[in-house]
Amino acid sequence: MPHNIALVDDHHMMRAGLATTINGMEGYHVTLEAGNGKELVDALNDIDLTGQDAPVIAIVDLNMPVMDGYATIAWLREHAPKVLPLVLTFDVTADAMVQAVRAGARGFILKTARPSVLRTALDSLMLTGYYYTDETHEAQQRNPEWKTRDERERERALEKITPREMEFLLHVCDPQEATYEQIAAQMGVHRRTVDNFRISLFEKFNIKSKTGLVLFAMRWKLI
Repeated sequence: MPHNIALVDDHHMMRAGLATTINGMEGYHVTLEAGNGKELVDALNDIDLTGQDAPVIAIVDLNMPVMDGYATIAWLREHAPKVLPLVLTFDVTADAMVQAVRAGARGFILKTARPSVLRTALDSLMLTGYYYTDETHEAQQRNPEWKTRDERERERALEKITPREMEFLLHVCDPQEATYEQIAAQMGVHRRTVDNFRISLFEKFNIKSKTGLVLFAMRWKLI
């Protein structure tokens, strides 16, 4: 009996072509098609996921309306863990790979890949539960903690901020909009010390105003 495959892609022609390719492979058959993650979720909710009709692999596009690939993969991990998500995309950027892996992706395949590569990916998923290429392995070696570029930059920014500078920054971002004199009183330091905190942050992060400090804190989700 062939393994059931679900296709999730908002491009009808891409989905149709992929279905034709997979249905031509021995051992695999597309039994479910969806234009976005929400359609997949609705369809799976009507299926006995422990029965013979359930898909064993879901080939999921990352960029879709309504419910994108990341949310879809995360839903599968939580609600249908036996359905293995294989990412389908035109270009796997480093950040996209990180987000997809953290959501629960078991592998990646380019939309430009040859049918033989797709076959290898499907066989690997059925055999090992994963399909990781040399590119995936290299990305993991470079980024073993699977962090996005923004997360790494945020960590580097936080490393430059002392605890007292962080306290000062949080005071600056307080909705009460305290003056520097009031912040100094709240922190129990001289106004000149507060100025030193401000100047230090300005120089470290090329900030030029109090508004810039607030925007900086918002940019790195410090508030």
